Amino acid sequence: MTWEEAAALGLLLPGAEEGTSYGTPALKVRGKLLLRLREDGESLVLLDVPAEERETLIAAEPEIFFLTPHYRDHEIVLGRLAGMDAGRLRPFLERRWRRLATKRGVAGWGGWG
Repeated sequence: MTWEEAAALGLLLPGAEEGTSYGTPALKVRGKLLLRLREDGESLVLLDVPAEERETLIAAEPEIFFLTPHYRDHEIVLGRLAGMDAGRLRPFLERRWRRLATKRGVAGWGGWG
């Protein structure tokens, strides 16, 4: 997967728009970060991933999921674009989007269809 493919998928979510975060391409909803490309250009910052889930992901698929010390104290896991596909990325996008979108937006969303 490329950043362009990941961004196109994220932009299917109502209210998602392109932006930047820490100088890298990002997607935002209502001005808040939905997804961003890391500075390495090869991985994504996936938000709202509790530590227990993150550890499970890293243990199960270390070729895709990883963490750097910088993100240790945050509900974040990093995902390599090379190992990512739409089916794997959708749940991360949707979970984060549901936290950022309005209640009305969530209620009116028809899913990935």
